[in-house]
Amino acid sequence: MPRSLQTLGFMFGGPRFLEHCRRRYGGAVTFRTLFDDCFVLVFEPALVKELFQGSGTALHAGEANSLLAPIVGERSVLLLDGTEHLRHRRLMLPAFHGRQMQSLESVVVRATDAEIDSWPLGESFALLPRMQSLTLHVILQAVFGYAPGAAEAELASRLRALVEPLAQPRSVQMIFRILRNRISGRQPLSQLAARRARVDELLRAEIGRRRALPEGELAERDDVFSALLLARDEDGRRLSDAEISDELLTLLLAGHETTATGLAWAFDLLLHNPATLARAASLDDTYLDAVAREALRVRPVIPVIGRIVKQAPFALGEWMIPPGTEINPSIRMIHRRADLYPEPLAFRPERFLGEQPPDTYTWLPFGGGTRRCLGASFATMEMRLVLARVLERTELRAANPELESPQLRAITLAPRAGVQVVLTRRAIGSDACSSTTAPSLATATRSA
Repeated sequence: MPRSLQTLGFMFGGPRFLEHCRRRYGGAVTFRTLFDDCFVLVFEPALVKELFQGSGTALHAGEANSLLAPIVGERSVLLLDGTEHLRHRRLMLPAFHGRQMQSLESVVVRATDAEIDSWPLGESFALLPRMQSLTLHVILQAVFGYAPGAAEAELASRLRALVEPLAQPRSVQMIFRILRNRISGRQPLSQLAARRARVDELLRAEIGRRRALPEGELAERDDVFSALLLARDEDGRRLSDAEISDELLTLLLAGHETTATGLAWAFDLLLHNPATLARAASLDDTYLDAVAREALRVRPVIPVIGRIVKQAPFALGEWMIPPGTEINPSIRMIHRRADLYPEPLAFRPERFLGEQPPDTYTWLPFGGGTRRCLGASFATMEMRLVLARVLERTELRAANPELESPQLRAITLAPRAGVQVVLTRRAIGSDACSSTTAPSLATATRSA
């Protein structure tokens, strides 16, 4: 098929075009579009397993993420490969375990209560922007360690200005411009670079202030920012100021827009499935966790992930993929396979409650292998807590009779109209240490 027609298939055919290609050509298909001369989409879990188990020297995920550099910086764990990627990952992972995870629960609940209190009663509003506001405040307090106040408000304003272009319907055009500039060797987009510089200005000043604190005082803090300042590798080296700034923005991008979108989809699905909503209203932790996981299956926020073959051809099933080729597991299409998920478009959290729930090669919202999202356990915990608090304190109804359709915005699949809802009841918030705020951490920490 000509590249122009393949491009139109991706742009307008969506899942139907990809499903046609999967059925006709099999579990791995080579595509060529006007934007990429050659890449491989993978639709078969067994092939995904081979890819995830491939070595970091043979496959580069950081290079595949290079278009995110203007946002997260060149020293982000998302953009690094090989030993440098493993070093950053080992330094960052402890911040999402133990005491840090436990301390984040109350942050999520307080932020959710504040957000609920701002919702209008009896009139339609879009839930996605509200979830974006909520997850931004969670990131600022739990990851950046900012208390509510003027400093948090100023950083929130600058961060939102940085990531806002990625949340717009026209953001795909910006991604193409970034990609074009990187290929041609041009400078990053000037407006984006200026917004990144304004964020760096605040972060570098805060890094300097915290580095001047006694280590004991810094160690008493529960936020990820402070944990990164204290982290040392096996050689005793710490992350540089530039690396810490890049990693903080990485956690913002990975844990703000994506989690907000996942929550908006979860509520859209719940409000259009009364029986599931009624069961979720019992606030059972295990079931709410299943709701979050099934929402991420039915409406994956990230449609694909990438690995670029390096040095030598990579054996993928019966094929040898040449160096320079990008291999992309299709999260969206694997989640829609009827042989893996009977009636795949149906919203059934019960799929994740059986003795054999979907595994890490058939359920892929956080990627897999050594590149699996560092904050996966935090994200699922946050989704579960927000779902519980909103269901406990409010009654929502969908403003539209049909589920929203997905729209590609930069790198995410977001609800086209933002999930329009109506708040019909709001209960007064209870103490932030109530039983709702302290579900078992077992589910949140199992996959970390």
